Amino acid sequence: MTELEHDQEWRRLDLRMLLVHPVNEVVRFLPFLIGLFVLGSGGQDGGPWHYLGVAVPVAIGVVRFASTRFRITGAQIELRRGVLGREIRTARLDRVRTVELTASPIHRVLRLEKVKIGTGSTEDGTLELDSLGTVEAARLRRELLDRAGAVHPAEGGSADAEVLVRFDPGWARFAPLTTSGLVVAVAALGAATGPFLGSNLELRLADASVVEQVRNVALPAVVVLGGITLLLIASTLGIVGYLLANWNFTLTRDVAQRTFHVHRGALTTRSTSIDLDRLRGVEIHEPLGLRVAGGGRLTAIATGFARRSDENTAPLVPAAPLAVVRAVAGAVIGEEPGSPGTFHQHGPQARRRRYLRAVLPALLAPVALGLAAAAGDWPWTLAGAAVLVPVAAAALARDRYARLGHALTSSHVLVRWGSLRGRTDVLQRSGIIGWNLRQTYFQRRAGLVSLTATTAAGQQAYEILDVREDVAVGFAAAAVPGLVEQFVR
Repeated sequence: MTELEHDQEWRRLDLRMLLVHPVNEVVRFLPFLIGLFVLGSGGQDGGPWHYLGVAVPVAIGVVRFASTRFRITGAQIELRRGVLGREIRTARLDRVRTVELTASPIHRVLRLEKVKIGTGSTEDGTLELDSLGTVEAARLRRELLDRAGAVHPAEGGSADAEVLVRFDPGWARFAPLTTSGLVVAVAALGAATGPFLGSNLELRLADASVVEQVRNVALPAVVVLGGITLLLIASTLGIVGYLLANWNFTLTRDVAQRTFHVHRGALTTRSTSIDLDRLRGVEIHEPLGLRVAGGGRLTAIATGFARRSDENTAPLVPAAPLAVVRAVAGAVIGEEPGSPGTFHQHGPQARRRRYLRAVLPALLAPVALGLAAAAGDWPWTLAGAAVLVPVAAAALARDRYARLGHALTSSHVLVRWGSLRGRTDVLQRSGIIGWNLRQTYFQRRAGLVSLTATTAAGQQAYEILDVREDVAVGFAAAAVPGLVEQFVR
């Protein structure tokens, strides 16, 4: 008998959430409130509208708390919320795949945690209980993930849990080599310079002397100076964001080797449990920046996570040295994730397609840059760029083909692809539920097909690009015997 039987009556969320929901609503309405106060300050007295603008979000938060209830029966979880529009969401207990605990700073102060229950179904989505006490949330996760009560998920601080990897602050050196730092930097620059540009740019450009000075500045100097500035800002913000998201990152495995547990976060903590029964493989991410520095990332291919949502992916190792990533991948899947020599390349036709798809569009760049160089003030700079673009495209095509390959082990299918977004997918053969063969017009002329393995986990589709048709059919038959032979003519 489990403790879930005590949850069959309708219950409210933790009473301490009355200190959180109203604050969250005020934050959501913050732009409106700022406008209300700014517009109201033009007169002598804003009247009661200032206070009404704050009272409405607070009331919405209180009503949301009061109208939300949940219960857990012997077969399903039910969540009921809403006053005017009533919403009831359910999820069967035997469909629960993941239970994630998240705690923002205000949650941590109040000793609360947000519980996200995933079923792995696009129809059911995620059931969210915001929020329960830390003890209650841990108990609920334990019962939902292991209703038999034999083995509990490995907690980050459990003494008998096997630690597979622990965060090293030195890994922050890889943060500037990811795209997240650049995205944050561009957003920060836009927010910081937008008001300045809006109020001052037109006045400054109206001065003819300023325009003349700008025209006299060498373009390479402007580009180099701007690039260095953006690089420094992106690197700093990327490192800060990386440390906040991954501080105290710990991957553990319970003593029975049944459950993996990930704990991470400095301000907002997140705890995710992944049952071995729901694990279907791993993805080794090697984007170009990380690969040049010898780094990579590792995520799990597991049921219960959103198909293409970064928020709901299952991270196993953040940006870290590639040797660490590969070692953890081997410990998780139980075998070596494949060395470069184990992959079969796809032949000259696939190589030709890599070069044609990269170089042909790049040949348009010299034409455009040549016209600009003839009419502009920087002919040598643009002429140099016109030569470098096709050369860079050819180098990219060469790298894309070198990383294109597939392999088969006793338990897994390995797919390697990509240059700028390089990745190696290691998928359990037993988790493959189907094969798709797709052939475009140009692939048909080259005698190639794209073979896609379908599964109920991760991206749900893992594609092997540009292989010969007979190789694709033979590989699919060897990976999952009996699945495609009946359709072979």
